[in-house]
Amino acid sequence: MRIRPLAVDALIAAALTTVAVLLGQESVKQGWPALDPVGYALVALVCVPVAARSRAPLTVLLVVHVAWFGYVTAGYWPVVGTFGPMLTVYTVASLCPPRTSLACAALTGTLWIYAGAISEGSSMPSVVGQAVGFSLVLWRFGYVARRTTELARQLKREQDERARREVAEERGRIARELHDVVAHHMSVISVQAGLATFVFGSDPATARAALGTISGTSGEALEELRRMLRVLRAGDGEEAGDAPAAPMPGLARLDEMVERVRAGGAPVALRVTGTPRPVAPGVELCAYRVVQEALTNVLKHARGAAVTVELVYERKHIEVSVVNDGTGEGEGVNQDRVRTGSGHGLIGMRERAKLYGGAISIGPLSEGGFAVRLTLPTSARAEARGDEAGDDATE
Repeated sequence: MRIRPLAVDALIAAALTTVAVLLGQESVKQGWPALDPVGYALVALVCVPVAARSRAPLTVLLVVHVAWFGYVTAGYWPVVGTFGPMLTVYTVASLCPPRTSLACAALTGTLWIYAGAISEGSSMPSVVGQAVGFSLVLWRFGYVARRTTELARQLKREQDERARREVAEERGRIARELHDVVAHHMSVISVQAGLATFVFGSDPATARAALGTISGTSGEALEELRRMLRVLRAGDGEEAGDAPAAPMPGLARLDEMVERVRAGGAPVALRVTGTPRPVAPGVELCAYRVVQEALTNVLKHARGAAVTVELVYERKHIEVSVVNDGTGEGEGVNQDRVRTGSGHGLIGMRERAKLYGGAISIGPLSEGGFAVRLTLPTSARAEARGDEAGDDATE
């Protein structure tokens, strides 16, 4: 159970009062008058207000010092009344600006010197040294505590701001994911719908196949939209159990994607070189999305071109390429988009490659056609250095 600060201060005030009363009983042995009811009342006024030191530090300090001044002036042993003033100096230094707290420390030192000046047999050099030394040490401790608290608050604000920024970046990444998913599936649906309309009367079987592809593709698009929306809602505070359990697409589903594009009328071939092996889920998703975006661009800007998708497993990295032969319609549009660097899809490809420490090349080929080539490291160490690598080039 957490104890409230007011309760802690009350306990401290009770402890100071008890110590002062017990020490006051030694006054006679030290050559000072014994505490009488007035003396005990002044001791209480010096110590008890400390219970409110956190709520009103300056007021408490002034009350305590006025009571201490009266206690010393009445001729009682000054040492008995020093505990409250010293604690209030530390409190003010830890809660108030340095200029204010230094003035309060000077007040404590002045009263300390005053107590020595009116006391018989006091060594003033020793009294002045104690007054200055104790006051400055207490002020310094309080000032350090204040600076530590300020730095802790600043660090907390920076951490909160960093967390908000990371959430915003993550939502931006999810938005790019959503763009890729919708763009690819809508492109396939658009092509299949056009095909079904064209052959609806002359070739019912082809029309039914196209409609079946539209149905399957739209179902996948809706499922991925639901997945993304569940992630966004989970970011807004939903339980983790509401997050999607289905895996994100990876390299094992490249053949399904190629089959969908092939059904849309684009001659696409898939080649896999090397020994397939598990790689990091993020790397798989990155490669899958780049291929997806590249094929979407083929459907949009080079419809009818022969396309080759190649996946190569190397020892420490994987290579993915999507190359079309340039025989389709609208290829010039695609090349112009690359030269100008426009299009959210191309930006997304480069950002994905950079995120996972890869390198990507996007551009037209000298012999004709267009190529997207991506290289991604598969080691965790290389993946962690993603923001230091991944400089993309354009052929």
